[in-house]
Amino acid sequence: MDPRLRDSISAIHRAGFRCVVAVAGGGAGALGWLLSVPGGSRSILEAVVPYDQRSLADFLGHHPSSFCSFDTARALARRALDRARWLAPGEPIVGVACAASLRSDRPKHGDHRFHIAIQLHQRALTHSLTLTKEARSREDEEIVLDLVLLNALAEALGLSERVEVPLIPGESIQEQTHLAEDALAALFAGRLSSLCLVPDGRAQADARRPQLLLSGSFNPLHAGHLALAKIASELTGFPPAFELTVVNADKPPLPPEEVYRRALAFTWQAPLWLTRAATFAEKAELFTGCVFVVGADTAERIVQPRFYGNSPANLDAAMDRLRQLACRFLVAGRIDSKGHFMGLDNLKVPPSHRDLFAAIPANRFRVDLSSTQLRDNAR
Repeated sequence: MDPRLRDSISAIHRAGFRCVVAVAGGGAGALGWLLSVPGGSRSILEAVVPYDQRSLADFLGHHPSSFCSFDTARALARRALDRARWLAPGEPIVGVACAASLRSDRPKHGDHRFHIAIQLHQRALTHSLTLTKEARSREDEEIVLDLVLLNALAEALGLSERVEVPLIPGESIQEQTHLAEDALAALFAGRLSSLCLVPDGRAQADARRPQLLLSGSFNPLHAGHLALAKIASELTGFPPAFELTVVNADKPPLPPEEVYRRALAFTWQAPLWLTRAATFAEKAELFTGCVFVVGADTAERIVQPRFYGNSPANLDAAMDRLRQLACRFLVAGRIDSKGHFMGLDNLKVPPSHRDLFAAIPANRFRVDLSSTQLRDNAR
């Protein structure tokens, strides 16, 4: 390996960023170089090569209009950043992607070209190049792509190391910098009220709204939560989802790193909705017609005026709005601080609002386990 290339890769490994790399149609050479230079475990979290069109569509979560385009490279990089955030919550991360259409063993009607996208939290860098057709072998086109990818990554990480790219006269790399279109960043900044993390970690602001939602702090997610969601689904016939609010009614807002940590437990378990809805009145506006699954302790807080400006009138108005939005509550019994099992019948729910609440029978669900207990045991 050329010493300058090795030095550039070593600098990437020392930069302190964790990367997920997704390359389609080309770029495997750059991936091989990154992994062949010592230190790769410090920078590479994961590498994926969705080479087949079905694999690429599965990785993105949708079928792109073109498999080699600027937009597809950007989408791959955002998806790679989602994966990096999922795998390394709280750490400096970057999503690296390439969408390429290089020389093949069959004549191509279109251009030989590639698009590289490097996605950071606040910005994205793109490098695109249309290669002179039939001027290089497939191997030589791959080398050009790989060198541009490494230079783009070094630039994104603020490194000075670069490698020379053997361009042909008339070829020009088109570089652009874009503001990040990060749904999670928009949520934390208050520009987005909700988004869904699907089980494979993708963030979707436009996901289909759930009909059954188990809200909680999930610190940590445990078997009781999953069992409760399963029973609630059997009782209602709706597929379950979970909801974690980043803005609480009676607690400080959750920092992004803590949200990522808690969300990690939902990988391949169930959809997790992240919202800025501190009260169930706000949640109902986001999830019209939803059945909210809650524990008895939460159900009791829902009808306490202190969460509505200490105003019984505001409480009544919020409950009326829940009815208008066709929302209701499914309540599971919980053990209280004195060790007593508390079900819906033990709660002080005003008769005027009792119609909004239904109980899960104790013989269908009772798990005497709490996140607080698990945290205390861990300590």
